[in-house]
Amino acid sequence: MTEFKLPRGIVISGTGLWTPPDAISNEELVEAYNSYAERFNERHAAEIEAGDMAAKPLSSAEFIEKASGIKNRYVISREGILDPGRMRPYLPERPDEEISLQAEMGLKAAKLALQKAGKTPADIDAVIVGASYMQRAYPAIAIEIQGALGIDGFAFDMEVACSSATFSLQRALDAVAAGSARSVLVINPELASPQIDFTDRDSHFIFGDVAVASVVERRDTCAVDSAWEVLSTRAQTVFSNNIRSNFGYTARAADVDPFGPGKLFRQNGRKVFKEVCPMAAAHIEEHVRSAGTEPAEVNRYWLHQANINMNNLIARKLMGDDASEERAPIVLDRYANTGCAGSVIAFNLYSDDLAEGDRGVICSFGAGYSIGSLVVEKVSL
Repeated sequence: MTEFKLPRGIVISGTGLWTPPDAISNEELVEAYNSYAERFNERHAAEIEAGDMAAKPLSSAEFIEKASGIKNRYVISREGILDPGRMRPYLPERPDEEISLQAEMGLKAAKLALQKAGKTPADIDAVIVGASYMQRAYPAIAIEIQGALGIDGFAFDMEVACSSATFSLQRALDAVAAGSARSVLVINPELASPQIDFTDRDSHFIFGDVAVASVVERRDTCAVDSAWEVLSTRAQTVFSNNIRSNFGYTARAADVDPFGPGKLFRQNGRKVFKEVCPMAAAHIEEHVRSAGTEPAEVNRYWLHQANINMNNLIARKLMGDDASEERAPIVLDRYANTGCAGSVIAFNLYSDDLAEGDRGVICSFGAGYSIGSLVVEKVSL
C-alpha cells in the first residue's frame, strides 16, 4: 500500500459531468431480457430437457433493485440493447478521420470541467484519461482529446478498472507536485455498455455509460473562489480473479471468439462483497486517520458506486449510527455502476454545499482488487 502526503496547496479546482441523453429503466431492461430468455429456452428446449444446457432464468425489476440498488442507467445508445434479437448496443464504426466515440464523451466532460475551473486549454499542460475500458489500444484517447482541445503538452491513457479515476487523479497530483505540469486535466469516459453481456441475468443490469473530468492545479493558480485541496492520497492493489474481463486482441491468436463465453465482464458477486467491503473500510479508516481526522468526523464520503449494500455497509463501518445518504451520497440508483466514474459523479453532484474547512474522501474500489482514495478539504481562495 502506498500513501503520499502531498505538499500543501494542490487542489481540484473544477469537475465536469456529462450524462448521455438515453436512459433505460429496470422495467425496460427486464422486458427485453425476459423476452430473449424465453426465446432461448424455447429454441433449446430439447438440450435443456436432456440436461445438456441450462435454461435462462427470468428476471424482474424488483430483483435488480434489491440486489444492487440500481433503478436506471444512462447509455450512449438504447438501440440494440432492448432488441431481444440483438442484445447489445448498436454503435456504428466511425472513420479514422472522425473523433472517436469515447474521445467525444470525454471531450464533453472536459469542457464542463474547464468551464467550472475557469480555465482554457492554454492553461493545461497534461491530459490523463483513466477508464475501465478503452475503445482502442492506440493512439491514446487522451492524446486525441488533447488534440481536439488544442492543448500544448502531453497526454496518456491508464487503466485500473474501477479505480482508474482515483488513480489517474493521483498521477495528476504527482505531476503537479513534481513540477512537470502546472495544471492537469483528468478525464474518465466510461463507455461500458459494449462490454456488458446483456444475455446474462446476473450482470446485464450493472453498468451505465457516462463521462467525468477534473482539473488539478496549484492553489495559487486557481481562477475560482473555492476549491478542494488534496491533503493525502493512498493506493492499494491486491490480485483477484473475482472481477474479470478477458476481452483482448490475443483471442485472434488463440482461434477463439473474442466475444465468446467468459470474454466479457463477469464477477463472483458474493466473494466480491465479502472480501472488498472490509478491505475498503479498513483502507479508508487508516487513510483518514493518517491525515489527522477520525472517520466519524469526515463530513462527506464520495464512495465508489457499484452496489448500494456495499456502500451502506462501508458507510456504517466508518460513521456508525450517523451514517446517512447525505454524508455518503448514492448516485448508482440513477447512473448504475459507471466503472471508475461513480465516486467522481458523487463528488461533482454533492460537494458544492459543504463549507470551508469541511473534509471529505473520494474513494473507489473494485476489480483488481484495487482501492484508491483522496482526502480533501474545502478551501476559499
